[in-house]
Amino acid sequence: MSLSALSLAAAVAENGEHALSPYAVGGGVLLILLAVMGALVAFGGGREHS
Repeated sequence: MSLSALSLAAAVAENGEHALSPYAVGGGVLLILLAVMGALVAFGGGREHS
């Protein structure tokens, strides 16, 4: 188990609540995926279809 997972588990066990908001995690993942998709479109934007 990694150090961040251990600290998260300790925080949950300590107060009974999630240390991070599920909405914050979901929003962060969505932003990462949109950034990756934008980079993919920008990288292949000038190429002709085969």
